[in-house]
Amino acid sequence: MITSKQRAYLRGIASGYETIFQIGKGGISENLIQQVDDALRKRELIKLRVLDNSMLTAREAADQMAEAVKADVVQVIGSRFVLFKRNPQEPVIDLKAAK
Repeated sequence: MITSKQRAYLRGIASGYETIFQIGKGGISENLIQQVDDALRKRELIKLRVLDNSMLTAREAADQMAEAVKADVVQVIGSRFVLFKRNPQEPVIDLKAAK
């Protein structure tokens, strides 16, 4: 679980990130879950987008994906959302800087 200060810090970092995954009419598949999990392990913070033809809202997709990969939802704005998952072996983002 991340604090509100850490969440704000991560939102600031994510603002410069590009969207790397899209969720469309196929919804959240096992393949997508695996790809997102791998990306989180490498980057710790990723941005995803829900397309207009998806049956899910951005909030629903964020909650489902976060639960599937055991990550934290940092932010949901419009059709985009940001996920964070700490890599215990090789941390990329220093959350101590958020204080």
